[in-house]
Amino acid sequence: MTTSSTRSRRVVVIGTGDVGATTAYTLLLRQRMTELVLIDVNKELALGQALDMNHGLPFVGGVKVWAGDYEDCKDAAVIIIAAGAAQRPGETRIDLLNRNAGIFDQIIGNIVKYNDNGIILVATNPVDILSYVSYKKSGWPAHRVIGSGTLLDSARFRYLIGKHKNLDPRSIHAHIIGEHGDSELPVWSMANVAGAALDLPESDQEEIFDNTKNAAYAIINAKGSTYYAIALALDRIVTAILQNESSVLNVSTLLDNYHGISDVYLGLPCVVDSTGVREHLEIPMNDKELELLNASANKLKSEISKVNL
Repeated sequence: MTTSSTRSRRVVVIGTGDVGATTAYTLLLRQRMTELVLIDVNKELALGQALDMNHGLPFVGGVKVWAGDYEDCKDAAVIIIAAGAAQRPGETRIDLLNRNAGIFDQIIGNIVKYNDNGIILVATNPVDILSYVSYKKSGWPAHRVIGSGTLLDSARFRYLIGKHKNLDPRSIHAHIIGEHGDSELPVWSMANVAGAALDLPESDQEEIFDNTKNAAYAIINAKGSTYYAIALALDRIVTAILQNESSVLNVSTLLDNYHGISDVYLGLPCVVDSTGVREHLEIPMNDKELELLNASANKLKSEISKVNL
């Protein structure tokens, strides 16, 4: 197995808008890698982001940052994709999906032209479908093509439970799984604090989950987009890879007979190490949760069937 001591410490971020730039800056502040490459179809934007970060190196040091091109993917351990098209007025979601699939066709083609042993980490929404698209177009094994999944959703969930119970959210053990989107589901049957089951009335559970699921909409309505928390989530995944942590993170991954579900990417608790997704954890669920997970999978499969792969 490749270890953190021998794996390349180069990280590439493709797409340097709000999410990509904030993720790059978070990785820089936390000194996760020795080389950080920014790539964008708008080369001036990538250059400006790189210059801005370079001017802060006297305060943090230790990282070489530059605006590059796809050739710089060659020695990358992790390639984060945060690029994609925004929805046009009157454009359907499927039309947008097909446009982004076309954009990803170019991105993935350029990545695999120069890199054959890194890990692709997809952040662009709809992340589960675009992770599946990336897996299909790259030809790489599924364990090396990962989506950010429901890691952020689970963090929001834990934060809201902690706020309700007046507890540190790091002490809350609870999962959101399925689609990173409207069909995601809470696994209340496993939610606990230090092994003790959470005692919450159903009305409180519904309110907490509703606020979790709609958190992005609230933030977008207030300031236009979300980028701080997703940057921290992506940093967490990159760290697990580069440091070979074998950490359990709710990332989007290809299912193969997971509770009977196959051939779709969904957010689930996975062991993440230097190889990518080492294994899926088949967590126990009640009948209602299993029904919701299957519904989430079927929804995504239906949308994938309309994408030009």
